[in-house]
Amino acid sequence: MSYLDLLKLALPETIVLLGALAALVADSTMRGLEVRFRFIIGGLIAAVGCAASIAWMLLAPGLGTAQGGMLVVDPLTQLVQIALLVLTIFTVLISMESDFTEHVGEYLALILLATVGMMFLVGSEDLLMVFISLELTSLSLYILTAFDKRSIRSAEAALKYFLFGGMSAAFTLFGFSLIYGLSGSTNLREIAVAIAGKGLDPLLIVGLVMAVIGFAFKVAAAPFHLWAPDAYQGAPAPSAAFIASGSKVAGFFIFAKVLMLGFAGAEGNGAWRDYAPGWTPVVAAIAALSMLLGNLAAIVQSSVRRLLAYSAIAHAGYMLLGVMPHNGQGFAALIYYAVTYALTTLGAFGVVAAVERGTGDETLAGFAGMSRRAPVISLCMLIFMLSLAGIPPLAGFFGKFYVFSAALKGGAPDLGLLWLVILAVGTSAVSLYYYLKVAKQLYVADPPAGSGALQVPILSQITLVLLAAGVVVLGCAPALILNLIQDAVQFARF
Repeated sequence: MSYLDLLKLALPETIVLLGALAALVADSTMRGLEVRFRFIIGGLIAAVGCAASIAWMLLAPGLGTAQGGMLVVDPLTQLVQIALLVLTIFTVLISMESDFTEHVGEYLALILLATVGMMFLVGSEDLLMVFISLELTSLSLYILTAFDKRSIRSAEAALKYFLFGGMSAAFTLFGFSLIYGLSGSTNLREIAVAIAGKGLDPLLIVGLVMAVIGFAFKVAAAPFHLWAPDAYQGAPAPSAAFIASGSKVAGFFIFAKVLMLGFAGAEGNGAWRDYAPGWTPVVAAIAALSMLLGNLAAIVQSSVRRLLAYSAIAHAGYMLLGVMPHNGQGFAALIYYAVTYALTTLGAFGVVAAVERGTGDETLAGFAGMSRRAPVISLCMLIFMLSLAGIPPLAGFFGKFYVFSAALKGGAPDLGLLWLVILAVGTSAVSLYYYLKVAKQLYVADPPAGSGALQVPILSQITLVLLAAGVVVLGCAPALILNLIQDAVQFARF
């Protein structure tokens, strides 16, 4: 393959990278202007870069594989990359009204660099490229977490995120090295061929467990979640929104891809009373712990940010149910769930950002009577909370429905994963309590005495309304993207 052909395959990522450079250059020429104006101009440049990348993939879809799986371009990877770019555009729109930093160009460039890392991450079937993409994404997110220099919490959250991230990278790399030593390849499909029929070598078990630990950190699954509550609370709201949305989609996609392609034949069984060693029982244990710990810890939170963080841990447990069937149906359900969850949590953090700007408070008390002070964003927040709780006909309900159905049908013979689905349904019922706590503050609690209408910029309101509308539409008509996902998964031979 020539360098020109390789450039064509990587052109969407190249366009986003050029958008990052353009935002940096544009901001450097506007240093004397107001921060808000610079955010608007830089944000528009970044959004145009992402939109141009989406347009290229839609109008001139190039299919192919480069360097033995280092870069794989097919309908599935392009579909997930488009979803990541859409989430990035909404993150940029949410950021435009922010005032937490004067380094606008650097902030927007880091968001786009993280997006480039995620795009390469989902478009690779090689362990080396996966690790490099993970680190590009992670390093960008560490800095984005610390971007509010006026906040001690931001610095503390970034330090914890970085330290835990460094440990997870060590686990991941050591696990990958063992897998390479056993298989002689870093290509996922070649690894599966090399380990097929050889049983579970002790070194393979160690490598597999270490790789799972590394990826479980990236998706904030228990017990590797300790960074998440502090990062979600301390980071600037747009940065936290991006961590909770885009990185979740990319993280779960590559997590499932590595397990289903690279460790095909080493699945084992997580069925009740029919245990067999492999990665399925490990993932089942992580999923169960995530659902229990995330939901129970969220009940006692007074900070909406920390509530959303523990909610994210619980949702990581739900999403892992889509990995265990190790078939196309489960993978498609996982992608639908991850994308709709990302839209929902991005909108929720957008509302939190608007309330913080207006009241300086992100606790539950700060949302008291908000329906009378800011009815538009209150209605949006209600939609986001009900979707996260899994109330029909919103997207969150169908995400859980498809994932739970896939786990029942393909997770193990004779409904062997019924125990895990029952746990998921039960903890979903528990989650309704703390989501309704937010709704109660919005619509039942009285606003503080003397408080007037909350001034929310029109751009923020439009962005949140679009996100809420997307959650409603994808819930009422899930086939709009689910059919596309299923066709793409079938094309990719999962």
